Amino acid sequence: MYLQRRNRILRQSPAIRSMVAETILTPNDFIVPLFINEGENYKEEISSMPGYYRMSLDNTVKEVKELWSMGLKSVLLFIKCKDELKDNKGTEALNPKGLMQRSIRAIKEACPDMLVMTDIALDPFSSFGHDGIVEGSEIVNDATVEVLAQMSVSHAQAGADFVAPSDMMDGRIAAIREALEENGLHKTGIMSYSAKYASSFYGPFRDALDSAPGFGDKKTYQMDYSNRLEAVKETLMDVEEGADIVMVKPALAYLDIIREVKNAVAVPVSAYNISGEYAMIKAAARMGWIDENKAILETLTAIKRAGADLIATYFAKDAVKLIS
Repeated sequence: MYLQRRNRILRQSPAIRSMVAETILTPNDFIVPLFINEGENYKEEISSMPGYYRMSLDNTVKEVKELWSMGLKSVLLFIKCKDELKDNKGTEALNPKGLMQRSIRAIKEACPDMLVMTDIALDPFSSFGHDGIVEGSEIVNDATVEVLAQMSVSHAQAGADFVAPSDMMDGRIAAIREALEENGLHKTGIMSYSAKYASSFYGPFRDALDSAPGFGDKKTYQMDYSNRLEAVKETLMDVEEGADIVMVKPALAYLDIIREVKNAVAVPVSAYNISGEYAMIKAAARMGWIDENKAILETLTAIKRAGADLIATYFAKDAVKLIS
C-alpha cells in the first residue's frame, strides 16, 4: 500500500510528539487560588476538595513562598469571613484592617514580586450569601456596584496588583475603573469574571468559604448555561469598560465559550478550573477509575488549547510538578 501522507510519523515517539505539540503548559499559565481564614498555625483540609486547604495567614505566607520557589507567580485570594462580621452591606469588606487587606499586605511584604489578585464580591461578607445587597428577595445592582468599587479601592490601597470582580453586576467594571483612577491607583489591573455562569459545579467552593446563598439561587445575575452569544456580549462590554483581563468560569464544560471569547477580544483570557471540576477528578481517582496525574494534564491542556492564556486552578502545584 502506498500513502502520500502518513500522519502517524509525527506521533511515533515521545520526542517527536513533544517537538510538534501545539499546546504547552508552563508555570506562567497558572493562577493559584488561596483560601484564608483567621487564626494562627491553622490548616484545615476542605472535605469536598481533598488535598486543598483553608489556612491562616501565617501558613498562607509560607505557602506563597513555596509557590514562588516552584515558579508560580500569581495568586488569587479568597477569605472566610466570621459569621458575626457578616451583614447585608458587606461592611467588613471595606475594613482596612480586615482579613483580606491584611493578607494582601503580608503576602506583598513576604514575596514582593508575587502577583496578588483579589476576589471582589459580597458573598463571603453577606449574611444572605449573595454577591450583592439584598432588598426583599432582589439582589440590587447599583447599590452593590458602589460597594464593589469601594472594595476594589481598599484592596488596591493594601497592595493588590489586580482586583477580580466575580459578582456579575451590570456596570461594575466601569465603576471600579473610575474609582481606581479617581484615587490615583493607576497601576491596579482588573481581571473581570466576564462570563460567569450559574453552575452546579460551585458546591465545594461554597463549602470552603461558607458562602452558599441563604435563599434562592444566583441565576438573576450569573449567566444561563444555555447561552453562548451572551458571553461574548458581556465580555466585550467589560473590555470597553476597562477590563485588562477577562475570565470565563467554569472552564471544563465551557471550552466552546473560552474559544468564542478568545476569538472576540484583544486582551488576555483567563479561565477558572473550578472546585467541582477539581473534586470530580479527585473522586474518580480515589475510586481507581482514572489516572489522576494524566487527567490533570489533559484537563489543563484542553483549557489552554481552547484559548485560555491563564488558568486559575487548584491543580497548579500538581501540574508544575508533573510538567517539570
